[in-house]
Amino acid sequence: MKVINLSEQNSVMNHFMAELRDKSYQKNRALFRHNVERIGEIMAYELSKTLEYKPKTVKTPLGTLDIPLTKEGDMVIATVLRAGLPFHQGFLNLFDHADNAFVSAYRMYVNREHTEVGVHAEYIATPSVKGRTLLIVDPMLATGGSLAAAIDALLEAGKPKKIHVCCVIAAPEGIEVVKEALPEDSTIWCAAIDEGMNEHKYIVPGFGDCGDLCFGEKLQSFRKLVEKESRRNLKA
Repeated sequence: MKVINLSEQNSVMNHFMAELRDKSYQKNRALFRHNVERIGEIMAYELSKTLEYKPKTVKTPLGTLDIPLTKEGDMVIATVLRAGLPFHQGFLNLFDHADNAFVSAYRMYVNREHTEVGVHAEYIATPSVKGRTLLIVDPMLATGGSLAAAIDALLEAGKPKKIHVCCVIAAPEGIEVVKEALPEDSTIWCAAIDEGMNEHKYIVPGFGDCGDLCFGEKLQSFRKLVEKESRRNLKA
């Protein structure tokens, strides 16, 4: 299984990553979303170099020529709501003929100290992924629990030809969890791999909660529902 860390090579992505991490830039929500989207575009371009291509004859006003093209119609781009939406859009900007899948999953603390995390998945909308190239794009790979749950849910829609997992920032612990859920010939793409997680299971140094930074903090009523479910799990 390949793990590709794009931060190991210098590119303009460094500028976008620096702004994502910088607390002063994070105050500009539109810029934050745009940078996540642009990183998705760059990663999609790098990933496109690994796809299968076949020549297709194209007619121009002055003649014809053969151009190697990939079958974007054989691709499914899946993301985990809600944080994955800008990242997903970056991939869709390049692979604009791909089909799309969406998984609703969120993590919740399952102990009073907020040091153990569980995952709750409640919704999936996907076409068949049988025999297709499946891209699972999720900006944060921390514990790996929500991404592993999304992989399991998506694989119920068929066996893909190839799976690419794509993230902005990953923790080594999360990568190991996701590896266990993936076929051996899969590839994990990361814009950066950070040193690890803190006691609350957030990536360090990371950049914080991607969903909140993109779209604003979650409703207090939703938080109470999550906390209520966590307390129920503790009593079980």
